[in-house]
Amino acid sequence: MILVGAMAAAIWIVGWIMGTPRQARLLMVGILLTSVVALHVIVGEGHPLREATGRDPRLWIMLVAAVALAWGYFQVLGRVRAEANRRQVPPPEAPRPSGAFSTAELGRYARHITLREIGGPGQRALKEAKVLVVGAGGLGSPALLYLGAAGVGTIGIIDGDEVEASNLQRQVIHGEADLGRPKAQSAADAIVSLNPNVTVRTYSRRLTAENAGELVEGYDLILDGSDTFATRALVNEAAVRTGKPLIAAALSTWEGQISLYDPARGGPCYACLFPEAPAPGLAPSCAEAGVAGPLPGVLGTMMALEAVKHLTGAGETLRGRMLLYDGLHAEARVVQLEARAGCPVCGGRGLRA
Repeated sequence: MILVGAMAAAIWIVGWIMGTPRQARLLMVGILLTSVVALHVIVGEGHPLREATGRDPRLWIMLVAAVALAWGYFQVLGRVRAEANRRQVPPPEAPRPSGAFSTAELGRYARHITLREIGGPGQRALKEAKVLVVGAGGLGSPALLYLGAAGVGTIGIIDGDEVEASNLQRQVIHGEADLGRPKAQSAADAIVSLNPNVTVRTYSRRLTAENAGELVEGYDLILDGSDTFATRALVNEAAVRTGKPLIAAALSTWEGQISLYDPARGGPCYACLFPEAPAPGLAPSCAEAGVAGPLPGVLGTMMALEAVKHLTGAGETLRGRMLLYDGLHAEARVVQLEARAGCPVCGGRGLRA
C-alpha cells in the first residue's frame, strides 16, 4: 500500500512541476488506483502482489471513487468558469461596411443625425470627408476642435510654429503643458482626446509654393486660418489650381471677416477681392495691434460651421458672400461678392458659372 501511495505522490508532484493541469493529474492517479483494483480482482487471495497492495480491494475502490468525484468536480467547475468568462466578455463587433457608424458613434453624433438638414447621410459625408486646416493658431484652434467634435473623418493640420505663452490668450486648443511643442502636434493630441474616431494628419512645417499644391490636392476642403497675406495668397492659388473650395477668415483687434471662396462652383476666389497685399500699416498683425481673445473663437467657430454646411449640403453657405463681424459694437452684416474679370489667379471663373 505504501508503494502505491508513493507512486501516486510521484505522479502528482512530477505533474505539478511540469505544469500538468490538475484534472490531468487526477486522471493519472485514478488510472493507477483502477489498475490496483483490477489487480485485486484478477489475482487470487494470498498472491504476493495482492498482499503487497493491502489485501482488501474495498479500500482501493473507495479511493478510486473519491478520485473520480474530485476529477468530475473540477471538470464541472472549469466549464462553469469558462461560461462565466464568456458571458462577461462582449462579443467581437462585426466588421462594418465603409461609412457605417458604430454604436458609440451613433450616440456621439445623435444631435447631428436628428437635424433634418444633416441627418444620417450628412453625418456620413462628414465621416468620409478630408479637411485641411492651415494654421493651428487663433482661428485654427476652435475650427479644429469643432471639426473633430463634428466627426470629420480626416483632418490635416499644417503649422510650422511652436506654442508660446502669448498664444494661450486665444489659441484654446493648446494648454500650459504644450509650451514649446509644435502647434500641429499639440492640436492633433487635443482633437484625438476629444474624438478618437477621427484621423489627424500633422505637417509641422511652413506652407510653401513647392509643397502647397501637393498637400491641398489630398483634401476635399481647405480652411485657412493663417495670419499673413502671403500665406493666404499661397493657399488661395493652390486651392484654385486644384479646384478645392476654400473657407478663409481674417481678423484684427475687434473685427473679422469670413467667406467661402469657390470659383469652381460659381464663387470668386480670394484674389478676386484682394489682388495685392495691403500697404504697410493698413493691416497690422495681432502682435502689432492686439486682438480680443474671444474674437478668433467667434470667427474660427464660424469657419467650422461653414465647413459642416458645405460638406453636408445644409443651408446656404457664404459662397459669393462675406460676413463682416464687429465684436466691439456687436454688429454683423453680409455683403455680396463677385468674381473679378481678368483675375490673375482664377481668371474670373465664377463669372461664367
